[in-house]
Amino acid sequence: MSQKRKILLFLVAISSVSLFLHHGGHLNWTMETSPMVCPSTSPTPTPKHTSIAFLKTHKTASSTVQNILFRFAERNNLTVALPGYPCDHQFCYPHTFNNRFVHPHTVPPKIITSHMRFNRAELLRLMPNDTIYITILREPASMFESLFSYYNQYCLSFKRVPNGSLETFLENPWSYYRPEEKYAVYARNTLTYDLGGDKDQTDPMYIRNFVAEVDRVFSLVMIAEYFDESLILLRHLLGWELEDVLYVKLNMRTSTSKLSLSSGLPAKIRAWNSVDAALYDHFNASLWRKLEDLGVGCVAREVQLLQRATDRLLRGCFGSNFPQLRSASQIKNKNLRPWQPSSKVAIVGYELPSNISRGSRGQSQDMCLKLIMPEVQYTHLLQHSESLRYRRKHPTRTPMQTLRPAISTLHQQGRKDHKETLERSITSPPLGAEIGGTRGTQQVSKKQTT
Repeated sequence: MSQKRKILLFLVAISSVSLFLHHGGHLNWTMETSPMVCPSTSPTPTPKHTSIAFLKTHKTASSTVQNILFRFAERNNLTVALPGYPCDHQFCYPHTFNNRFVHPHTVPPKIITSHMRFNRAELLRLMPNDTIYITILREPASMFESLFSYYNQYCLSFKRVPNGSLETFLENPWSYYRPEEKYAVYARNTLTYDLGGDKDQTDPMYIRNFVAEVDRVFSLVMIAEYFDESLILLRHLLGWELEDVLYVKLNMRTSTSKLSLSSGLPAKIRAWNSVDAALYDHFNASLWRKLEDLGVGCVAREVQLLQRATDRLLRGCFGSNFPQLRSASQIKNKNLRPWQPSSKVAIVGYELPSNISRGSRGQSQDMCLKLIMPEVQYTHLLQHSESLRYRRKHPTRTPMQTLRPAISTLHQQGRKDHKETLERSITSPPLGAEIGGTRGTQQVSKKQTT
């Protein structure tokens, strides 16, 4: 356990004891009346910020953040930019993001949070001027292990390794890695690629410039290892309540699906993913500077409130039994069944008790359902609801009128097939292109999750 984590846990323990003694052992853990919430950084009350672009990175707990944003958007009647045909639940990743990938019924949006390869120029044209950019990173060794096991049946760089051995791959990565192959984006510097950078450019000057550019664009870079602390920073940045960032962990693997990292492997992983390692080191330090600015002790108390509020929410949804992790085959409700990447990797989810129509504390079944709903199903649900809302706003518009701008674009470009257009329509340079360029054109991924 890191020294910083030990300090936070110590502060939480001290805060709990002191508050318990102060209140005579009778604590009312309600966030509305609790005096422990950190003071706002704004001198005057401000409304909740609602223009948000969250870059959903791979294998970083980003599905959990996405679920928080989806639920916030629904509660506040905000339009979420969602993928259109043929992108399914992602913005045609691993292609660089283009506004043509956005479903026409979901513009203009307030929030965007589905997987994409970052393209700031396109997002500036799509999102409101006051949009705040956020993303999340994960420690490179644990992230690469997760990528290696999760995508071993899709990424040929992993699939051709004898016996699926991570150790063998790291002994000589270039024996297996082909930069231009389909899904090669998962085999090296995946965070860098997601952020729009060049995964194969490891010149020290490029790395420094790229990290600086990411720092300039993103107001908050969350760290998966300090997820709750990151959420506290997020809610202060956006002016949200603690209730807005309650969550349960989503898209988790079983312990048997995880590979153990023997001594020496983390260092090899960091060397192979040197740009990702530089990003993580920089933004991990940046996160702690932000926490110190807010007050580490105050953050520790808010983390405690967050965890207790989450416990209350889960008891309200599931009664005395917290949601139990289930394998996909055990989950009867198909809307809650997580997608399985391969027979070698098991992703677990949750089942909502069938006898609960309303939670024991008044939570609706719909709210409880969405709290534990996997990414793919929630995205499809929002695609449907956003289309219904669009049709209510434009009752006289026919489907052809909605699609006419896209059809006009197709004719102007001389394209005959809509899908072909999407696959070739990368026109704007991604973040980092001016620093070192990007390499390769990938195929559209149709079935992936974080």
